[in-house]
Amino acid sequence: MKRSGKSYRAVFAKVDRTQRYPLEEGLRLVHETARAKFDETVDLAVRLGVDPRQADQNVRGTVVLPHGMGKAVRVLAFAKGEKEREAQEAGADFVGAGWGRWARSEKSSAPGA
Repeated sequence: MKRSGKSYRAVFAKVDRTQRYPLEEGLRLVHETARAKFDETVDLAVRLGVDPRQADQNVRGTVVLPHGMGKAVRVLAFAKGEKEREAQEAGADFVGAGWGRWARSEKSSAPGA
């Protein structure tokens, strides 16, 4: 029989797995029971009562993270002629029709990579 560590048993004793917690209390428990040295992930399931097979009941959205993802975002536009100029004006980092060859080849050989 596998034994759990002392810190795990202490955290496990704080949470009643048969009880449903309100949002505020659940978030408080998440902060109290955090044991890792990194930012832990929390999954949330919400029952919305919609039928996803119905086109008018689909639920979609995006979330803007307060500090981003920590990665630099680069925009690559495959374009020729007038669209190439429009992409450049819109702020694309790399513009041109020749970038398709690079995308299929080795990524380390890309300019600016």
